[in-house]
Amino acid sequence: MRRRNLSMTDLDELAEAPAPRRARAGPATEFEFELPRGYVDQDGTVHRHGRMRLATARDELRPQIDLRVKENPAYLSVVLLSQVITELGTITDIHAGVVEQMYATDIAFLQDFYRRINSEGHTRAGVTCPSCGTSFEVDLAGSRLGES
Repeated sequence: MRRRNLSMTDLDELAEAPAPRRARAGPATEFEFELPRGYVDQDGTVHRHGRMRLATARDELRPQIDLRVKENPAYLSVVLLSQVITELGTITDIHAGVVEQMYATDIAFLQDFYRRINSEGHTRAGVTCPSCGTSFEVDLAGSRLGES
């Protein structure tokens, strides 16, 4: 296999190319979540339930060559999340513009969710009751605190 050095033009074209959309993956590679606040679309509909797939190496590399990220490194999480969220309510075309319009609370939740599923392989967290000291696990992807 022959190696080829990519020019900056090649990298810029790759950054501007639309990310490939994969068919729905099985349960081992996709995780459901529920946003704390929810994305409000232009019609005023709130979308809280969604799915995120495991990230690939390409998903983590693409933002590094994205022009928006080069101009503003804080934009990296917006681009990365837009690649791995496969659906949000009835929205299936998730792009950076959708993620940009999310509440900061939801972005923080999604960043933590991304870290958990890609680093730890699950959405569970160990917690300890401050009153009685009992340890147990909670699923962060489930319903909001206080709801059953």
